[in-house]
Amino acid sequence: MLKHSLQFKLSQKLSPQQIQLMKLIQLPTQAFEQRLEEELVENPALENGKEETDDYDDDFNDAADDYDDDNERIETEINIDEYLSNDETPDYKYQANNYSDDDEDKSTPIAAGISFHQDLINQLNTFILNDDERSIAEFLVGSIDDMGYIRRSVQDMVDDMAFTQGIYTDEKTVERILQVVQELEPSGVGARDLQECLLLQLKHKTPNESIDLATKIIEDQFDAFSKKHYDKLLQKFDVSKDQLRKAIDEIEKLNPKPGGSYDGNLKMTEHVVPDFTIKIIDGELDLTLNGRNAPELHVSKDYQDMLKTYKDTSEKSNSQKDAVQFIKQKLDSAKWFIDAIKQRSETLYVTMNAIMHYQQEFFLDGDETKLRPMILKDIADMVGLDISTVSRVANSKYVDTPYGTKLIKDYFSESMTNDQGEEVSTIEIKNILQQVIENEDKKKPYPDDKLAELLLEKGYPIARRTIAKYRELLDIPVARLRKKI
Repeated sequence: MLKHSLQFKLSQKLSPQQIQLMKLIQLPTQAFEQRLEEELVENPALENGKEETDDYDDDFNDAADDYDDDNERIETEINIDEYLSNDETPDYKYQANNYSDDDEDKSTPIAAGISFHQDLINQLNTFILNDDERSIAEFLVGSIDDMGYIRRSVQDMVDDMAFTQGIYTDEKTVERILQVVQELEPSGVGARDLQECLLLQLKHKTPNESIDLATKIIEDQFDAFSKKHYDKLLQKFDVSKDQLRKAIDEIEKLNPKPGGSYDGNLKMTEHVVPDFTIKIIDGELDLTLNGRNAPELHVSKDYQDMLKTYKDTSEKSNSQKDAVQFIKQKLDSAKWFIDAIKQRSETLYVTMNAIMHYQQEFFLDGDETKLRPMILKDIADMVGLDISTVSRVANSKYVDTPYGTKLIKDYFSESMTNDQGEEVSTIEIKNILQQVIENEDKKKPYPDDKLAELLLEKGYPIARRTIAKYRELLDIPVARLRKKI
């Protein structure tokens, strides 16, 4: 039996403008400048600098009305895909918006270099190899990852060379050529695991008593060493604590990631550009937003004139109607983008201003113990914004303070109550925990339950599992791995 029913459903749909604004808010300064350059190239109706555009709205609306009279409504929606695209940003030159046209846009030159793998290939030229051996050696170098390791088995590489390179060889030959590759610098490169990497580096050192003992430890008792079972090592090698300590010191000087230390690999140096600056002027906090976040933009006068020309045309062909649809879309897009830029700047400023005043005591003297517990909802309630908006501002923006440049989200923390009933920030507790661990006797490091007792004595009642959580967040290993002989 068929039955008709009426159902009401409340749904929420983000407009293109909202999507555009959310994406812009989460961008830090440098990424925002790239996004701005993209928009200036993609939309010819958007231009940089100041220009009077008072006649835009009247001409625009009149032309739109004329177009509607022809029973052809112009679509004005922005293509959402344009703003949700994950395509790589084109390599446009950054624009210094706070510079005048005749100022020189100076940039720091980056020294050219060669890649890590190319350097290894160049080193092969110092070895006497026939054509087949060199082909195998180059294949092995190509199998080395950025950390300097070969993660594949010899058999897999033999098969791969046969199928993809037409190089037919055997495991014995590959093992022999691998020994040549492992002679390359930095020492330890071409190892198949950490144990082999450390042994390769030890073999490159000048032999002495400590080096010999260190080699034996890595070769025969690597598992005991990695777990810091020093008593077992003392018994196994029948040496004194001083001898064992010297051998372990030699091992700790080795590099577990030889490829990562290569100075010539082409990695761009990342520079943090603060989005905000906080200064103390006459005892008062002063907040400024990086000027590069508030560029001067305007709608193209040429495009406005083209739309006005259409308005004055008595007869309109289909091609003219298509043209005016394109012009109107670009003008709308430009105007919306300019509005989004203004809203972005306002949102960034009011959010950071609220954070600054919430943490006023800290920003005035830099004492981290004065950091108040602060969550996203606290700031969202102060500024009347959604929590997700505050999160977008905090997660990707940096603030320059008299005490250094820091990610804004690092000022957020949960709260806990100390033994005096006062709410304290978990940041303060983590700092105290770190200090306790730094000052412990490394021969007998504190286990988590002992750390919990020590913090309780300092007035912070924290469970052992919470200590373990904070310790992991601070990237501090368990007591057994902190032990030193």
